[in-house]
Amino acid sequence: MRHSLTRLELNGFKSFANKTTLEFPAGITAIVGPNGSGKSNIIDAIRWLLGEREAKNLRGGKSEDLIFAGSEKRPRMSLAQATLYFNGAALQVSDKGKEAEHGLISSSISEISVMREAERSGLNHYFLNKSEVRLKDLIDFFAQARLGAKGLTVITQGNSDLFIRVSPLERRGMIEEILGLREFQIKKTDAERRLKNAQINLDKASALSDEILPHLRSLKRQTSRWEKRSEIETELRNLENQFFGSRLQELVKKNKEISSEADSGKGDFEKLEQAQGLAEKEMKTLEESHPSEKKELDALRKTIQTLREKRGEYEREIGKLQGQAEFLEKNAKSISVSSEFIETVRKVKRELENASGKDLEDLRSAVQGALRELASALGGKEEAGSDGAAIREDLRIFSGKLSELDKEIGELRAKEQELEKSQEKFYENFKKAAYAAQDAKERLDKWHTKNREKILEKERLEMRREELGHQISQAGRKIKEFEELRPVVMPESEEATEKRMFRLRGELASMGEVDEVVMKEARETEERYEFLKKEVEDLVSAQKDLKKLIGDLNQKIRVDFTESFASINQEFQKFFELMFGGGKARLKLEKAEKVEREEIDNEVLRQAQDSASAEEEGIEIQISLPRKRINSLDMLSGGERSLVGIAALFAMISVSPPPFLVLDEIDAPLDEKNARRFGEMLRDFSKKTQFIVVTHNRATMEAADVLYGVTLNEDGTSKLLSMKFEK
Repeated sequence: MRHSLTRLELNGFKSFANKTTLEFPAGITAIVGPNGSGKSNIIDAIRWLLGEREAKNLRGGKSEDLIFAGSEKRPRMSLAQATLYFNGAALQVSDKGKEAEHGLISSSISEISVMREAERSGLNHYFLNKSEVRLKDLIDFFAQARLGAKGLTVITQGNSDLFIRVSPLERRGMIEEILGLREFQIKKTDAERRLKNAQINLDKASALSDEILPHLRSLKRQTSRWEKRSEIETELRNLENQFFGSRLQELVKKNKEISSEADSGKGDFEKLEQAQGLAEKEMKTLEESHPSEKKELDALRKTIQTLREKRGEYEREIGKLQGQAEFLEKNAKSISVSSEFIETVRKVKRELENASGKDLEDLRSAVQGALRELASALGGKEEAGSDGAAIREDLRIFSGKLSELDKEIGELRAKEQELEKSQEKFYENFKKAAYAAQDAKERLDKWHTKNREKILEKERLEMRREELGHQISQAGRKIKEFEELRPVVMPESEEATEKRMFRLRGELASMGEVDEVVMKEARETEERYEFLKKEVEDLVSAQKDLKKLIGDLNQKIRVDFTESFASINQEFQKFFELMFGGGKARLKLEKAEKVEREEIDNEVLRQAQDSASAEEEGIEIQISLPRKRINSLDMLSGGERSLVGIAALFAMISVSPPPFLVLDEIDAPLDEKNARRFGEMLRDFSKKTQFIVVTHNRATMEAADVLYGVTLNEDGTSKLLSMKFEK
């Protein structure tokens, strides 16, 4: 046997002030008791837990009426609480991800609890496995399990003919709930509601969009030239970034290179300065190592100068001798001098002339030769006269002087050679030291020259940077902006870029200033229009998706309903014959053009009727009783109406058995024969469906597996007694 509903706990609900637990085994559970004992309150609690929202359908005027109101012996309670426990494995809740969509649970859970609380303030709380949820979540949960408060899951007292009394569309809704199609009807209703709202929002968005568009066009005409200004400003800014950025980066690069060279040159300067100091120190040391020889060399040079002066005197003396020799030659005929002597005088003259201008040694040799020639020529002859004696005396004196000069010159020559030999190495080292000192000085001077050039170049770069900064400032920008730019390369020459910049600035100047108020209004209006346009597109797309969803749901409902409807019709005919002992019964699909709904106490399947479209087909009942001519269902007696309703109920559950059914005294109008038949039918169907039945009928009690008795205590609360039958 199927065992879906395991137990019901009540606490403060209507007359059940104490915590009360009803265990529901598989099969049939019968609840009996005198009128007014509170047994129907159990049925109201189950219907309340299944999602009933109207207090009047629970035999109350308002939500507060569901809470124990108190009695003379017991105070009232502030909270009504009821909990249903289900066998998760037996409860057919879909496990295809729909629970996750609603935040519900899977049927793999061993036990599922549904709890509802009502406060006197009117607040209701809903819990699924002790987690608080919305009422809508509970309704969706029960719809997936083919249960609900609006269909045939709970048939309350006096509503045994419910299937007959409702409208054709409501009958269809009852069948769809039994078949498990109410889940799709709820989704369809929700999709239709969203489709309607989407159409309302689409109309509003379209109207606003149409209203904004003319104003937007007017603003566009005003701002079109300013929009071009933005493009020009962007292009100008990019060109400025390229032009000024490349120049600034070039200056920075050169400045870094010069600074790097200057930093590296500082080490070279220290080395060069050190080298010059060492060279000068070495040269000074050499100079100080030979001070006496230098003085001697200076004195020797002075002496040589003196000898040169004496040489001049000797040259003048020789000139005089030349004059005397010429005189003797001219007057040779008047003087009795031999031709040999004259020839000797001439020879002496020539030798003296040749010796004039030569060095001292040559001069000395020439004079001595001249003296010897004259002495030989004279030969002691006296005819030379006094002139010859005078020349001879002069030559003798001059010869003595030459001898002294020759001796002095020889000493100087020896001394000079000695000094030259001693100074030769000194001069060589000194020359090297002097060259090294000069080279070090030249290299240091060269470094100073280059360093001055670097300083000047750095100053020139700084001046160029200041000039560039001035240009950037004139362009209304700051140099810091370009320092942070990445390295840029101009796509064209600097000259072309600069011309383009001047041209763009001219265009901006001709446009005038931008009216920011108008620009802001244009931007906001365009943003609003684009938002509405996008919203219209989204709504159109949503409508398309919703229409497709509604179509798919209609197809699903239509196919599943059509497949099961024929079987229900066959079962209806079978159970109708069983209940009436013959006759014919048929359920017929007819298009519901405009069905007026009766106002009934339990508002059965109001949602199904509200969501039905104009083309949806309702269910009409056609019957033919044996031995009677019936033209309308309204002609049936109360008992007959109950029998038709029971036949329809069992026809539906035979095709699609629900987890459980709750029946409140629906067997009351039946006679004993039909009551026993009803009990037998319950027993047969209890193998597939669990029944909770409130009854006064003995035959129904005999069919039950468990019997609960409800009595009223002296304090006005309901008390529960139980009995289990052995089969």
